[in-house]
Amino acid sequence: MAERVTYDLTADGRLCPCSLSFEDGVITATEDERVVLTFDCAGTKELTLRVYVGCGQLEAVPADGAADMSDCTVICRFSMSKTEELGEFVKVVNHYLSTGERTKLSLSDLKVCPKCGRRYARGMDVCLFCVDKGYLAKRTVSLAKPYMKQLLFTAVLVTMASAASTLVPVLNGQLVDKYFYGGLKSGVSAKGVWLTVAAICATQIFSQAVRIISQRRSNKISCGFAADMRAMVYDKIQRLSLSSMSRKTAGDLMKRVTRDTQLVRSFITEQGIYAMEKLIMFVAVFIILVNISPLLTFLVVIPVPLVAFLISRFWKYIHVRYEKQWRVDSRSNSVLHDIVRGIRVVKTFGSEEREIAKFDKTCAELADISTRNEHLWAVTFPFLTFLMGIGEFFVLFVGGKLAVEGKMTAGELLEFTLFLTYIYQPLRWLSSLPRRLGEVQTSLLKIFEVMDEQQDVRDSESAKPCDLDGDVVFDNVRFGYKPYEPVLRDINLTVKQGEMIGLVGHSGAGKSTLINLVMRLYDVDEGCISVNGTDIRDMAQSEYREKIGVVFQETFLFAGTIYDNIAYARPTATPAEVIAAAKAANAHDFIMKTTDGYNTVVGENGHNLSGGERQRVSIARAILRNPEILILDEATSALDPETEAAIQDALSRLIKGRTTFAIAHRLATLKNADRLVVIEKGRIAEIGTHRELLLRDGIYAGLIKAQRQTSKFTQS
Repeated sequence: MAERVTYDLTADGRLCPCSLSFEDGVITATEDERVVLTFDCAGTKELTLRVYVGCGQLEAVPADGAADMSDCTVICRFSMSKTEELGEFVKVVNHYLSTGERTKLSLSDLKVCPKCGRRYARGMDVCLFCVDKGYLAKRTVSLAKPYMKQLLFTAVLVTMASAASTLVPVLNGQLVDKYFYGGLKSGVSAKGVWLTVAAICATQIFSQAVRIISQRRSNKISCGFAADMRAMVYDKIQRLSLSSMSRKTAGDLMKRVTRDTQLVRSFITEQGIYAMEKLIMFVAVFIILVNISPLLTFLVVIPVPLVAFLISRFWKYIHVRYEKQWRVDSRSNSVLHDIVRGIRVVKTFGSEEREIAKFDKTCAELADISTRNEHLWAVTFPFLTFLMGIGEFFVLFVGGKLAVEGKMTAGELLEFTLFLTYIYQPLRWLSSLPRRLGEVQTSLLKIFEVMDEQQDVRDSESAKPCDLDGDVVFDNVRFGYKPYEPVLRDINLTVKQGEMIGLVGHSGAGKSTLINLVMRLYDVDEGCISVNGTDIRDMAQSEYREKIGVVFQETFLFAGTIYDNIAYARPTATPAEVIAAAKAANAHDFIMKTTDGYNTVVGENGHNLSGGERQRVSIARAILRNPEILILDEATSALDPETEAAIQDALSRLIKGRTTFAIAHRLATLKNADRLVVIEKGRIAEIGTHRELLLRDGIYAGLIKAQRQTSKFTQS
């Protein structure tokens, strides 16, 4: 059966419903149900996507390579919306060209909304723009389920308070009819008046006391719910794959954990409680009003259908505007986060004014869209409120006429008009609901987008014991951060247990990508990486990474003490073990010279320490880990020659008995490596010892010569 995908541009750039199919090594392109290309992949090295601004084209690279673009065969053109779909097609065809095996297209993550044509967010089965409110309501209730009993009890308290306050109109009506109006005729004493006034006062006191109790309970519930929800979202973010994290900004993720959860908390614990109270009060008061006067009650509800219709039409418009406001707000947070994190760079380059202008611009954009949304609401809400209250004018006119004609007492009319507050309050609350729903829907969708996102790197359901006492084997590994743009190709390598491998190559060749795969920050697209005969995808991630020690090129220290940063590798380590690790990394001496020794606070990302000091703390952290597999990514890049010599001596002791992968641009630092692996354009180009590769006079020898020339130039 042919594998089929769609594209949307003809050769001359015209939009058109088109499709590609692949079967038995032949690609067929169809436009308007007419075959326009039949391409036999025999003699083709691979397919590649060449992406331009706004569009791109699918090309076939000949087996003997392509000197330039003119040597490639153009299969089809496409807009950016088709990039991922065609990327999956490229994966299938390239796998067939390299192995002869047929695989199925995997388009499950590329679902498209049938209404608007937008692609679903990763992991979601609904469109963020066309989502049904019932879907959101169901999921929101599930979030609040642990607190539902407490919410219901609080709602009962609020309803009791409101119910008690409804006695006030009844008592006022009696006060007018029985004592004021009737008392003038019968001469009733003032005692009854005082008793009625006292009853009104007692009712108000009881109502406010119950409201205070309900408010205290509501605050307690909301704080607990907010804490649980933030922990839930944060926990999910921690478990996201690195590729998922890289698709979002720091400000974006921070906003989901803080502001979005806060909005949802407020809506559920406040609006949820009031929704039940308003509904109960509306029904109860409506029944009371019907008993007093069916005619006047009918006049009250005349505007309701019209207002409900306008609200439904307004709702379809407002939530899109709030979604735009959310994106601008998120972008503003990201700019602020970058400026704070990179403040040393900003000040070093004297870019304060430029960064202020950048942040002012994002703030101005946020203020602009927020102002437009508030202006829209400021115009709409009073209009809806006025429409909702039109019935009150009818009641005053018709009710006054009935009272004059004697068909209704003055007390009944007063009672009815006072009850209007209790009937219009829920209706006015309902008319203000679109604004709150617009905000909370956007926040809910952003939270659910994170919660539902599937991890690219997932644990196997039947994880095997994590035994790293064995060889690390790369078997025909192929990987790309974008599946259709492979970074590593055909990697076949066996690293013996306890062997130190030096990874060498030009910048961008794929060295760091290779160690990312060893750490299983990403999963391979094809082939496998195994340790001691077990595919690392069959091991539990947490257990596997606990046995790996890493020193990155970009050293990161947490805001805390030096001791905390070293002990981060093994929180259960004793102080003696932490100090021993620091000594092995040649960090103990400089630590003891600081103000508070190991209790010295390093500041955010260790800005109180020099680059070399930060790197030595990072090395001590890796040493404390006592790993079975050690990864050194430019571990000595920030050290002076004297300190580097000491660190190299410490590392030579550390790597004994451990499988080690080391990356270094200063090739002299890899002198202790058992073998060097030269990576060129994503492939293994050379393997051997330092001496063997020099005698081969290939890529490695060229890198050595280039470094020697650079060294001579800098010394002169």
